[in-house]
Parts: sequence; C-alpha cells; structure tokens
Amino acid sequence: MTPDPSRDDSAGEPAERRREAPQGLRSLSVTGLLILASFYTLYFARSFFLPIILAFLLSLLLAPIVRGLKRLHLPEPVGAGIVILALLATLGFGLYQLSGPAAEWMNRAPQSLRKVETRLRDLRRQAQSLGRATDQVANMARVGTATARPTAVAVQSPSLLERILTQATDVIASTVVFLVLLFFLLASGDRFLRKLIRVLPRLRDPQRAADIAQQLQRDISTYLSTVTMINLGLGAAVAGAMALLGVPNPLLWGLLVTVTNFVPYLGAGVCYAVFTVLGFLTFDTLARSLLPVGAFLVLNVTEAYLVTPMVLGRRLTLNPVVVFLGLTFWGWLWGIAGAILAVPIMVVFKIFCDHLEPLAPIGEFLGE
Repeated sequence: MTPDPSRDDSAGEPAERRREAPQGLRSLSVTGLLILASFYTLYFARSFFLPIILAFLLSLLLAPIVRGLKRLHLPEPVGAGIVILALLATLGFGLYQLSGPAAEWMNRAPQSLRKVETRLRDLRRQAQSLGRATDQVANMARVGTATARPTAVAVQSPSLLERILTQATDVIASTVVFLVLLFFLLASGDRFLRKLIRVLPRLRDPQRAADIAQQLQRDISTYLSTVTMINLGLGAAVAGAMALLGVPNPLLWGLLVTVTNFVPYLGAGVCYAVFTVLGFLTFDTLARSLLPVGAFLVLNVTEAYLVTPMVLGRRLTLNPVVVFLGLTFWGWLWGIAGAILAVPIMVVFKIFCDHLEPLAPIGEFLGE
C-alpha cells in the first residue's frame, strides 16, 4: 500500500504540539500578569506619573514656541526658561483674577442652595413624602429588636491640619517635578523623542528616526494647540454670552467651560448642570432662568458638531467607543486629572501608532 505523501504521521509532531500549547499558555499568562502589574503601578504611583505625563504633553504643545525663539537666535534652554516663566505668570495672573469671584460663589453656596430649594419646592415636597414613608418602614423594622446599646468604637483619624499639610506637600513636590521636567524636555528639543523612537528595533537608522520624530512632534503639537485654541474660543464665547445675559462673573464660567471641554461628554454634562443651576440663582422668571443653559447648548453643539470636525478632520478623530472606554479607565485610574488627560493621551498614542509601522494596526483600531 503506497503511503499518502500529503499526510505526516511522524511521531514527533504530536509531541511538538503538546510542547507548544503550554508555552503559548504561559506566554498569555505572563502577558496578563504584566498588564495587571502595569495597571497596579499606574494606580498607586499616580502622584509620580501625573506630573510626568502632564509635562510631556505640555512640552509637545509649547515646543513650537521654543523653536520660534530658536530661530530668533535664542538658545533652546533660554527659550524654554522664557516660555515657562510666561506660563507661570499667565497662570498666576489668571488665578489671582478669578480667586475673588470663586471665593464669593463659595461663600454664597449655602444661600444659593436654599434659593434653588425654594424654586424647586415641588420636588422637595415629593422628597419629603418619600422620606416620611421610609421612616415609617424603618420604625416598623425596629419593632421587637434588642434595646441593648452597642459599644461605640472611636477611630482616630488624621486632623484637618495634618491632611492639609500632607496634600500641600504632595502638590508642591509634584509641581517641582513637573516644572523641572518640562524645562528639560523643552530645552532638549526633539532629542528625547528621537532617542525614544530609535529604541524600536526596526528604526535603528538615525535619519529615519529623526524624520519620524519631527513629524510626530509637528502632528502632536498641531493637535494639542488646535484643541486648546478651540476650547479657549468656546470658553471666550460662553463668557461673552454670559456677560450679555447679565450673569455675574462671566470669566469664571468661561474658564470652567474651557477646562471641562477637554473631557468629552462628561465635561459638557457638568456644564449643563452648572448653567441650569446658575440660571435659577441669577434670574427670577422661568424663561430667563433657562437662558444660560440655552446659550451654552447652542455654543456647545456648534463647537462639537461643526467647528471641531471641520478643523481636526477625521484623521485625528477617535472612535467613540474608544473615547468612552478611555475616559472610564483613566478617570478610574487618576480621577479628575485622568479624565482631563484621557483624550490627549489616547490621541498622542494614536499618532505614534500611525507613524510607526509595527504599531499601525493599533492606530487603525483607535481611529473612527
């Protein structure tokens, strides 16, 4: 009987398959443990990673200014120092100008809440009715229970002063790390990014690594500066609308919109709630109370569905599912700061993937 050449009945093949299966399983297990360890490290070391990520993103945003100063024959370290000093001066002036209105609104918070409660009296009555029904059920459940008084256990917690000092120390340390790292990143130009790209096995060619680094820096700087300008424009438009409507402290609300607009969906939801309450606190009639949230609705829809798609295009647009998952993940990982940085982090990663051939499939998955 002639053996079939298409079949391979060698005794070694089943053994090889049996050896490959455990190796593949071990590799998958090691990869899963590595991912879990990375999440664990990012979560518990967020005070270390946050200033680093923020400094890296801000360096990409401010790098064109440093390059412009270099063309004016200013060395990169000098240009980096000038940019950082100008940034600190701008932030300090803005905080000084807005600290008064913010403190005023905080002091008026109890009265404002009482006013909102009065305006929404019907909802309060319904809540009181529900509360009385809940108390009756709780009283019925306590019938027949033992009257022995439980032993009180006192848990000593840190004092308010200790908590404030600890948080202030952490904030100061993170700020120092952020500023020093930002200076070095700006002063080094694109050398850090070029070295980072040359680490990849397929990009050992110095010239190719330099070209990719420059293109990456241009694309990321363009995206970050464009998004920042769009958010500043939206904030300025909201501040102008609030001033025309007669809402107090319009600059404060414009700044709120500028910052929260970095967080898709969630930031707009927060602003809708804030402007709804603000309208009830500012005006007496129902029609005028809805003007602030109505003005923000018009401006937000115009920015989200007309301005941003037209300016950014589809190349730098993320998949909505990816945006939602990214906001959920980074918000859980780093809180409010993570939610604000989630989209810039994902877009920067997408641009990296688009320019690096080994990571191109990941960039295609992240895109819309």
